[in-house]
Amino acid sequence: MFWYHATTKHSYNSVRTNPNRIEWEDQPSTYKNYPDSYKKVKLDLERKEDNFLYHIAGLTAKKSYPSGEYYLRINPSAGALYPNELYFQVRDVEGIKDGIYHYEVSSSSLTLLQNITQEEGLEPYFGFATAMQGYLFLVSAIYYRSSWKYKNRAFRYCLLDAGHLLGSIEAAALLKPFSVQMNYHIQREKLNRMFGFEDREWFLAGATMGMPVNNTTINPIEFELPYVDGSRSFEKNELIEQAYAETLVLKGCKSQIEEPKFTYNTTKLRETLFTRRSQRGFSEGAITKGQFNYIMEVIQQPIPSDCDEEVSVYIVLNRVLNMPLGLYKDGTYISYGDFAKQAGYLSLEQYSLSQQGAMAFFLTSKGKNYQALYQKAGIIGHRLYVVSLYLGIGCSGIGAYYDDEVNEFVGNDEMVLYALAIGK
Repeated sequence: MFWYHATTKHSYNSVRTNPNRIEWEDQPSTYKNYPDSYKKVKLDLERKEDNFLYHIAGLTAKKSYPSGEYYLRINPSAGALYPNELYFQVRDVEGIKDGIYHYEVSSSSLTLLQNITQEEGLEPYFGFATAMQGYLFLVSAIYYRSSWKYKNRAFRYCLLDAGHLLGSIEAAALLKPFSVQMNYHIQREKLNRMFGFEDREWFLAGATMGMPVNNTTINPIEFELPYVDGSRSFEKNELIEQAYAETLVLKGCKSQIEEPKFTYNTTKLRETLFTRRSQRGFSEGAITKGQFNYIMEVIQQPIPSDCDEEVSVYIVLNRVLNMPLGLYKDGTYISYGDFAKQAGYLSLEQYSLSQQGAMAFFLTSKGKNYQALYQKAGIIGHRLYVVSLYLGIGCSGIGAYYDDEVNEFVGNDEMVLYALAIGK
């Protein structure tokens, strides 16, 4: 087990003896905006490609609390802290000039960071020898946005939220429709330097939505962008920085080339993506066996990737009509019992979610490539959000749980990555 994961486990005692104390005046910004000297293009949702990009990470609603106003986005994030940023290269896409862009969430704009030519681009940093028509996405993390609140455990949330953003790319691509491949074999350290991140922001993964243009060899583009602050405030966390550095090298990766097959109605899916919300509690409503089967079919579809890690999905069935209560693994029944209250306790005693929901999920892995396996858990979690809401069922991601007690409950010693609950 990776030492960072073991160091950042929650237990009944740890959350009571070492509670997080938040300094509200130090809260970092959740938006990164490049200076106005960069060319920026406002998204026009009447244009097909702009509409597609908006459905990856656009703003969808505003909520007001005593601590301030919060804008919700299409992609979910732990604590609405949104530690991830989205960059992408466009090549030969109608309506968008070829180049490398940053998605500016606060203004729903595209910031042109660097022009590209037919002879050079980001493709070699993804491992491609030829030009790729379409999009090459890059997902980064500004870790202090999350560590400000979640301290040492924040790297977990950065990876999960990055997985959700990758999942959001996958879901938005279905509107076109196109398939997406996740890329973990990207030259992250080189790209970090080129984009001027200065150890406050890191690339975690890439995603490809495109096809080779021709057989002409393409050269790696070289540039140096100046540092642009993406959090306003910052406090260095050596544990998180060490965890990132030690998980950069991938080992023994297996590629997944099989593509998923979804049966969504495009119009209904578009509405689902725009209206996505995280449920704050459930009222003990039941779902049907048909809905259960449809959900399992979606989340078990392959995720095309150049570094696929196995993630086990354990499910506590609380209220599914015509199905026995109990614990399931990857959709297969393994143990009978009414475990609703136990699921609520394991989810850091969030009983209104895992106990009162129809189903509670616990994702675990014994994989070796920490960044890849954790982001895969986030992608599965995002698929669960999308399919649940598509069916009119609420969903909530739960990043905090009693790690070792979850292991004892499901009967394994794997890393516990994520918990989620769905219901009505």
